[in-house]
Order: sequence, then C-alpha cells, then structure tokens
Amino acid sequence: MDDPLSSTQRRTILVVDDTPENLSVMSGLLRDTYKVKIAPDGERALAIATAAEKPDLVLLDIMMPGLDGYEVLRRLQAGPATRDLPVIFLTAMSEANDEKVGLDLGAVDYITKPANPAIVLARVRNQLQLKAARDFLKDQNAYLEREVVKRTREVVAIQDVTIRAMASLAETRDNETGNHIRRTQNYVKALALKLQNHPRFASELGDATIEALYKSAPLHDIGKVGIPDRILLKPGKLDADEFEIMKTHTTLGYEAILHAERDIAFESDFLRYAKEIAYGHQEKWDGSGYPRGLQGEAIPLSARLMALADVYDALISRRVYKKAFTHEQAIGIIMEGRGKHFDPDIVDGFLCITDEFRSIASQHADGEDALAAEAERLAADIGERIEIK
Repeated sequence: MDDPLSSTQRRTILVVDDTPENLSVMSGLLRDTYKVKIAPDGERALAIATAAEKPDLVLLDIMMPGLDGYEVLRRLQAGPATRDLPVIFLTAMSEANDEKVGLDLGAVDYITKPANPAIVLARVRNQLQLKAARDFLKDQNAYLEREVVKRTREVVAIQDVTIRAMASLAETRDNETGNHIRRTQNYVKALALKLQNHPRFASELGDATIEALYKSAPLHDIGKVGIPDRILLKPGKLDADEFEIMKTHTTLGYEAILHAERDIAFESDFLRYAKEIAYGHQEKWDGSGYPRGLQGEAIPLSARLMALADVYDALISRRVYKKAFTHEQAIGIIMEGRGKHFDPDIVDGFLCITDEFRSIASQHADGEDALAAEAERLAADIGERIEIK
C-alpha cells in the first residue's frame, strides 16, 4: 500500500471558475506538480467530479452563473461517491461571514483572491496530504473489517465443528446417530421461529437467541458419555436403579459445560443455553420430570423447546427396544402430553408446523429410515396410507 504522504503520485486537481483568465492562471500554477482539470461552470464541475476518474481536490469559485459554488458543494456532499472529496473555496468574497458560510457547508479551506501562489500551493499540498492519509486509513479499516469477518467466520466454523464432534461422541455411545443431532437442532429452530412472535415468548426469542439455541441444541445429551455401557446400551427396559443412573446424564452434561465455562473470562449466551438444555430437557411441564422436578415456566424456555424436539425424534426413530412410530402417531402422543409433559403453547406451535418437522425428519433420516420416511411422505402427498414395516 502506498505511503499516504508520498509525493510520487501525481494527484488530480479540478479547478472551477467562470473566468477563463482565472482558469489559465491556476492551471499554469498547478500543472507542473499535478494533473489539472478545468470547468467553467458548476454543471461541468459536477460532471467531472462524478466521472470514473475522480479528482483528488477541487478548487471552487463561489460566484458563478447558474449553479454557484455553494450549491456545487452541497451536491458533491450529497453524493455517496463525492461526499469525501475535499473542496477549497477560491473566491473574491472576503468577508468573514462568507468564509464562515463556506466552512460551515463543509469546505476544507478558504482562499481569497487575488491569491498568493505560494499560499495556494501550500494549502493544496496540505489538503492532499490529509486526503491521502484519510484514504489510507479508510483502506486499512476496510482491510481490518474484512479480516475480522474472515476470522469470525473461521472461529464460528471451528466452534460448530467442535460442538458437532462433541455431540457426535456422545451419540456414538448410544443407540442414536449423528442425524439425531441434526434433526433435533432443526426442530428446535423451527419451533423457536414459529413462536418468535408469540406474546409469551417474543421477548426471549430474538434472532440471535434462536441462532444460539440452534448451535447449543446438539449438546443436550453430552452427559451420556458418563453413563456406563451396560445401562446406556441395554436393549431392554431399565430397572429402577439403572434408570436413576441414566437420569444423571442431565447433571453430568450440565457440570461438564459449567466446568468448561469457567475457563473463559466472559459470559456466553451459547453456553448458557447449552447448560439449560443439557440440565432441563428431561423436565416436564407438570413437574414430574428430572433432575430437579421443575414445573411450568420454572423450566427454561430453551429446555422446554428441546423437550418436545427430543421426544418427537425419539418417537419417530427406531431403537433396539422399539419400532418407530409414524409421524401421525408421534403427533398424537405429543398432543396427549400437552399441559403434562410439554408447555401447552409450545405444543400448539408444533401443531402448526408438523409438516416442517416431517420434512426435517425426512431430510436427515437414518439409513433405512430414510426410505421409510420418503415412503410416508409420498403416502401423505397422495392421500393414501402405506403400512411401513
């Protein structure tokens, strides 16, 4: 990048004056050092200033027929491409108030005629150096902004990959798959978007919050890494003691995220929602859930959203201990849990977007389930029931 104070580049000066003699004098004074363009009136000056090869500085007379210098300056400053173009008024109007008006309009300097050539050259040079420095800083700022965007994108990508890897690690120890992660996080996002304008939830579900929920949702079962295989992989129903151990996956997940959070020096919405979801997604609206038996709105909204998403996905997915329920059967079971297992308003939101849930499930189906999901979707499209075995 060029040194902003370098004099090796020939800068372009636009001289605007309705008197030919003045144009000739100023052109002669400047042309040995600068490229000089001339304009005999305001309209021509604006045309040159807005052309592809713009001047670096304008020496502008005030008293001209048609558009006077004040109006030319106003129009230059109104244009996005010319608003930063420095303008020096060069005029016979020498009253102090005239100078104030010009500077108030945005002129960078004011030189009265007849002008001392040395003064003109010095002030032109000074303003060109200031403009070069401003342009240099603007380019630097633009470069830094691009770098910030690039680095931020890289950090977000690394964060997403890390989250998915951690969540997948937990899922590989279970009978579930990595697609369970994708499905549930998309269910949560779809529900949150549907409820975004609901009076009960609008204040909590801003765009940034929904994005944070989407990113944190995959960690809901991270605590399963601490559950013994004999329990986690048991093909049959757990006995009472085994179930008590299984229930600790919520606490284990919460404590793992809490421990990681202590290593950073700032509060993170993403980690807050991750903790809420890991700890509270097995709580139930009527207080019969675990680990704390929270009831109603004492359960964080993030966990209430995940509760429905997780149950829906568990219902429609095959497990070693059960067959998959159909989409319609899952809807029926969730409706039965309205006001018991689930927040009633979240269930109502779900019922408005069941087709979207079906689509998410189909898009991220597991192996043979993908074929079954497609068959079910086609059956719904043609209005027939296909028995999926």
